[in-house]
Amino acid sequence: MDSQVLFYALVSVGIISLISLIGIFTISMKMKKLQKILIYLISFSAGAMFGDAFLHLLPETVAEVGFGLNISFSVLGGIVLGFIVEKVIHWHHCHVPHTHDHPHSFAWMNLVGDAVHNILDGLVILAAYLISIPVGIATTLAVAFHEIPQEIGDFGVLVHGGFSKKKALLFNFLISLTALIGVFIGFFLYDRIEGLEVLIAPFAAGMFIYIAGSDLIPELNKEKKLGKSLLQLLAFLLGIYLMFLLLEGHVHHGEEDHHDENPIEIHEEVEHNH
Repeated sequence: MDSQVLFYALVSVGIISLISLIGIFTISMKMKKLQKILIYLISFSAGAMFGDAFLHLLPETVAEVGFGLNISFSVLGGIVLGFIVEKVIHWHHCHVPHTHDHPHSFAWMNLVGDAVHNILDGLVILAAYLISIPVGIATTLAVAFHEIPQEIGDFGVLVHGGFSKKKALLFNFLISLTALIGVFIGFFLYDRIEGLEVLIAPFAAGMFIYIAGSDLIPELNKEKKLGKSLLQLLAFLLGIYLMFLLLEGHVHHGEEDHHDENPIEIHEEVEHNH
C-alpha cells in the first residue's frame, strides 16, 4: 500500500474525530435555535452522501471492474448492514438533540453503536483513497458533513442519559477515535484480499444510500412549511453540487489522459496496417 494513501486516510480520520468535540460549541445554545441550524446541515449532508455514492464511489468502481451482480450485492450489503446496526445493536443516528430523557443504558448502547459506525467509516475512507485521492477527499467530506449533526446529537443523548457534559465530550471523542481501527483493519486486509477497494467502495455507497435515505430524508420530511422546505431542498442540492465539483476536476484529468493516449493508439494502428 502506498504510504501516502495511509497518511491521507489517517489525517482524514483524525480531522473527523475532532468533530466529536463540536458539542462544546452547543452547550450554551438553546435547543430550538440549534435545531433550526442543524436541519439545513442535515439536508446538505444527505445531498453530499447521495452525491458521493452516485458520482464517485459507484462510477469509479464500475469503471474499474464493470457492473455486475457483485456490485449490486455489495451495495445491498451496505444497505443491509445499516439496517442491522440500527435494529440489532439498537443504535440510531440522533441528528437533532432530543428534549426528553434517555435511560442510562441507552446512552451506553449509543456509544457501542457509534463505535461500530466509526470503525466502518475508517475502513470506507481508506478504501476510497485506494481508488484515488479525489474520491478519498470526496468521501471524507461526505462523512464529515454527516458527522457534525450526528455528533451534536450523540452529545445530547449522553447528557440526557446521565453523563456530565465533560464526560460526554470525553467519551464522544474517545469513541470517535475507533475510526482509526477501521483504517488499520483495511491496512491489514489490503495485502490479503485482492481488490479490497473494489469490494468496499460499493458497500460504502450502499451504507451512504441507507443513511441518507432512511435516517436523513425522514428527518427532513417532518418540515411542512413551504419556505423552509425549499431551503432544505437548496441545501440538499448544494450537497450534491459539491460532490459534482470534486468530481469535475477528476473527470477532466481522466479525459485528458484518454485524449493523450488516442494519437498513440491511432499511430500504432496505422503503422500496423502499413
